[in-house]
Amino acid sequence: MFSKQNLLATLAATLTMFILGYLIWGMATADFFEQHSLADVMKSDEDMNLGMIFLGNLIGAFAMSSLYGKWARGHHSAGQGFQFGAWIGLFVGVGMGLVWMGTSNMMDTTGHVVEAVIDIVYYGLIGLVIALVYKATASKEAA
Repeated sequence: MFSKQNLLATLAATLTMFILGYLIWGMATADFFEQHSLADVMKSDEDMNLGMIFLGNLIGAFAMSSLYGKWARGHHSAGQGFQFGAWIGLFVGVGMGLVWMGTSNMMDTTGHVVEAVIDIVYYGLIGLVIALVYKATASKEAA
């Protein structure tokens, strides 16, 4: 669980999640989701806790990297990593998104659909990063 591969993949995925998350939700889609929100639940930029966001990304990246290490069984590729992450994105974006849609008034249907698509791609890219780190470090550990 605390192998060199897992820890390096966790670090790379954490940084990717943090930066990519900011670029996607903090910049590129902020106006879109503001238009499709049904309730103002977001904190202002000044009130956001970057430490908590980073910690959440770290824990999520560690969980994904640990699961990927077991799922991949030593065979690492960008495509396999993206596929792994996309399954996580499907779980979060569609599975949990439908639960949130059924239990809250956070966004309209369009917002939820777009969020689901973004989640699949976002987590696919995180899975890709994890797989590439596992692949890059596998040959060094075997030597």
